[in-house]
Amino acid sequence: MNDDTPARLGRGFYWQDLSVGSRYLTYGRTISASDISGFVGLAGMIEVLFTNAEYRRTEAAMKGEICPGALVFAVAEGLSLNATAQETGLAFLGTTLDVKGPVVAGDTVEVEIEITEVRQESKGSRGLVRTRNIVRNQRGETVLVYEPLRLMMGRPERA
Repeated sequence: MNDDTPARLGRGFYWQDLSVGSRYLTYGRTISASDISGFVGLAGMIEVLFTNAEYRRTEAAMKGEICPGALVFAVAEGLSLNATAQETGLAFLGTTLDVKGPVVAGDTVEVEIEITEVRQESKGSRGLVRTRNIVRNQRGETVLVYEPLRLMMGRPERA
């Protein structure tokens, strides 16, 4: 990079910049009916709960246009990664996942991210970071909790 090149905004954290107990909050995102329809179609989730408005109106235990938990997870990951791991996240290594409540079209979700584990990988300058991600709706109700483990880039060495 030469002196005329501006610094790029939005780059994620290097694993060395994170410490256990630190907490971050993403911006929210409203999940629309078209988000649900597109996701259900793409994933092939043709269950009547997601595709049949009459069934939802007359027979379903939950009312409204229900959002699949997998879509809530995907949106939460997008919010989280854009805020913390842009260019620095190397791999998603696994997660626990617990759906706590429903999300329907028109709900807005945000993610509270708490760092629960940070350690250097056995080789090189990369590190492992585990977080506890709590997804809440616009009423502050927890709708999803997951704890991903990620491989993160280390801070570049100075030349």
